[in-house]
Amino acid sequence: MNDTEYKVLMIDDDELIARSTAEYFDILGLKTAYVTSYDAAVEFLDTHEISLLLLDINLGDRSGFDLCRQIRENYDMPILFISARTSDDDVIIALNIGGDDYIKKPYTLGVLFAKVKAILGRYEKAKEAAQLAVAGTLEKTVQTDEGKIYFREGVYLDTSMHKLIIDGRQEEFRAMEYKLLTYLVENAGRVVTKEELLKNVWEDEYTGDGTISVHIRHIREKIEPDLKNPAIIKTVWGVGYVVEQDALGDGS
Repeated sequence: MNDTEYKVLMIDDDELIARSTAEYFDILGLKTAYVTSYDAAVEFLDTHEISLLLLDINLGDRSGFDLCRQIRENYDMPILFISARTSDDDVIIALNIGGDDYIKKPYTLGVLFAKVKAILGRYEKAKEAAQLAVAGTLEKTVQTDEGKIYFREGVYLDTSMHKLIIDGRQEEFRAMEYKLLTYLVENAGRVVTKEELLKNVWEDEYTGDGTISVHIRHIREKIEPDLKNPAIIKTVWGVGYVVEQDALGDGS
């Protein structure tokens, strides 16, 4: 692990809590950094590689909720909220905007460490599986003879190159986004439940629904002609998602 790579970043405006937690994790073998403000977190993430975030809701005059939304726009990593706020509304918001868990203060360092280790283990396993999916072939996917799955004119998935192409250019596509989209396409014509996605795409039934929603939104931003009225990946409220067979074409 180089000087820019950390397993954990703790973001908490209480420096004593942040520093003591980071030091404890370091002692037990998880390289951990901490910052105490919204802006410092954004700057740190721009220059370092992080595997997991511990994020407080109250960051001085800024909100951890807003920071989570911003982070989810650019990064794919587990986010564990840690907060003294105990209302159900806070928990629901945290999970719906992309948080993977909600830990209430005060917490025991040993229990927090065990939870972080378990989540990191599941996440890294899922990440490896996603990378294998990108490197493999899609045997079951409905494709054209050229190995291209068209979503609309000029937008297609090149399964032979494992790339999303938009108007002739390669679009940045994260491994988990690719795995999620191809799984939905492989199962076109039927509703895929969130539980099925957690089990077969993330291989982690404990990942929050918010994480799925964030990834679906990112995919839709790339392939849907109208985000307000998705025509390719449709939501079946309270159940999951479906890609209709007639949403896939041959580019003609």
